[in-house]
Amino acid sequence: MTLPRTSSARRWMALAAVTLAAGPAAARLQAQTPPAPAEGAPLFSPVTWERLVNAADEPHNWLMYNGTLDSQRFSRLDRIDRTNVGGLELKWAHHIPQLDRAETTPLVVDGVMFITESPSNVVAVDAVTGRPFWRYDHPLPDDLRICCGRNNRGVAILDDLLFMSTLDAHLVAIDARTGDLVWNREVADHRSGYSKTAAPLVVKDRIVTGIAGGEFGIRGFLDAYDARTGEREWRTYTIPGPDHPDNLTWAGDSWRTGGSPTWITGSYDPELNLVYWGTGNPGPDWNGDVRRGDNLYSDSVLALDGDTGEMSWYFQFTPHDVHDWDAIQIPVLADIELDGEARKAMLWANRNGFYYTLDRGTGEFLLGKAFAHQTWAEGLDPNGRPIRRPNTFPSRTGTLVAPIAGGATNWWSPAYSPRTGLLYVNAFDGEARFFIRDQEYVEGDTYTGGGTETPLPIDHYLSAIRAIDPTSGDIRWEFPMTPRSRAGVLATAGDLVFSAGVDGYFYALDAESGAPLWQISLGGPVHASPMSYAVGGRQFVTMTIGNTLYTFGLDP
Repeated sequence: MTLPRTSSARRWMALAAVTLAAGPAAARLQAQTPPAPAEGAPLFSPVTWERLVNAADEPHNWLMYNGTLDSQRFSRLDRIDRTNVGGLELKWAHHIPQLDRAETTPLVVDGVMFITESPSNVVAVDAVTGRPFWRYDHPLPDDLRICCGRNNRGVAILDDLLFMSTLDAHLVAIDARTGDLVWNREVADHRSGYSKTAAPLVVKDRIVTGIAGGEFGIRGFLDAYDARTGEREWRTYTIPGPDHPDNLTWAGDSWRTGGSPTWITGSYDPELNLVYWGTGNPGPDWNGDVRRGDNLYSDSVLALDGDTGEMSWYFQFTPHDVHDWDAIQIPVLADIELDGEARKAMLWANRNGFYYTLDRGTGEFLLGKAFAHQTWAEGLDPNGRPIRRPNTFPSRTGTLVAPIAGGATNWWSPAYSPRTGLLYVNAFDGEARFFIRDQEYVEGDTYTGGGTETPLPIDHYLSAIRAIDPTSGDIRWEFPMTPRSRAGVLATAGDLVFSAGVDGYFYALDAESGAPLWQISLGGPVHASPMSYAVGGRQFVTMTIGNTLYTFGLDP
């Protein structure tokens, strides 16, 4: 349904702006009174579908959550490189008022930055100064049912409209020039445990958007909505119904509460017209006794026709998952040469501890190899199916298994550099005890069937940025971090890799060797991914740490 919104709901921002005092990056920060917002709307050219398809050709902008439709998170900007990255200085910062986890990756369009804030808000600012233009606050009900924080990861843009998912399982369209609400659609009933946190993906004139709630016994799906009207054009369920033969992979009626959410942003190949999207854990998370079978299409990547949502193929990484290893990592699309043959590939470092290279046209398994510590499988068979080790399922007394439920990696974005041919992944070598318990499904309540605990403090285990060769699965280098980080990765044409540590260190590495080149301590936890853009020929790098978005650049 469409909800009315009064003009008073849009107001000019009055947030504290933080700018850098004279001196190096680690110098004093001064709080200043923000300048009065400019009269009128921010200026930018409409973001057409053609611009989105060719986003890599305008690297001064960051036009979608992962930068480009192939989700490589690679910036072609090279003004900041290995020779001068040490001169980076903080240019401005944007404070996010809510203290919930800040997981946003902003968009930049022709010098205008769009930032989502916790829990379901968006602001527009000047990308050079941080000066605010407008803000939109989405009203939320008091009876939200969410598992993992009140957060929002980003928006999508098409023409002059922004599209944002909200915690109460709505999709909203906002005028990108004024911040006014254009339309509001309820995607699912939040009282049943459905929610939305991920940035949508534009595919032609449609907005493709997933759903969260895998810990509440939902039935997952992926939707496409008409960008102008907000009318739903197709829905593909990620658990097949009883009229489909794959429904037999769910015992009895367990498919009705089987989870398989779609809670992170996917990718798209315009030539193949295929949307790629990862799916989450089956429900209940740890008690697989009530849902015997492979539980399709949980813990899978789906390839769907962009016009109809019809499934072209799927690949299941973890059949009958009992460790909460959601396959919601970003599908990275790259053209590589494998065994002397050119391949349209999909690169995927999975939460279950294995790296995969797939053919993105057919779903064919090309290679796979462990990229982090794992103890649950002997390896992968010729079709990519895991060969399980005995006695690794959760138990009532607890079973020690690696990776942890949080995975060998998770939703934070990897990056791929076509210059080095390497995939950069935030990896973790942890282990946990997995427990099982009986639990009845109650609509709107958590439905997990167990729990986990780590036998040692989390900082005992190794976390690292790892550079993976997608033609072999080999790790070319790693940059160790302690304790575990939840930051995504950015690669650039300056042969740099940017990421952050859990203790608030933002840093740059040499993309070829992993050698550290620059860092700054900003304090606060990290739950976001860096991005880069340019205005007037000046390159900037932006990262959210704690509840502040920081933007760095070189002196002119």
